[in-house]
Amino acid sequence: MAFKRYIVELGMGTDLHGQDVTKAAIRAVRDAVSRSCLCGLFEIVGLKRPEDMHIRLHIACPAPDRLDRDAVMAEVPFGDVEFSTAEGGMKADGLHVASLGEGDKITVALAALTVLVDWPDRP
Repeated sequence: MAFKRYIVELGMGTDLHGQDVTKAAIRAVRDAVSRSCLCGLFEIVGLKRPEDMHIRLHIACPAPDRLDRDAVMAEVPFGDVEFSTAEGGMKADGLHVASLGEGDKITVALAALTVLVDWPDRP
């Protein structure tokens, strides 16, 4: 048996006022998850439990070393999650509103969720 990719879904998330990469990454994961209904895993592939999925979660954001890895991974509702990061995303000029957070930059994070299933090798 070997893991085979079933779907790759992309998401984008932002923190408009606080420059919080974790908040932006969480929103990116939610964005990707919210556009995926994986009924084919059950109806075609024959998956019995959602927990049997393997998820590769890749986040690109400014300052990935500041990410709260556990908080971001917790947004994936099912499966065994493999997590990786890369420098990326974006910072854009925004507006400083003290009551909403620090700074005047918009922080953008991107998420790629790859759902894999254990699939028998076939000739």
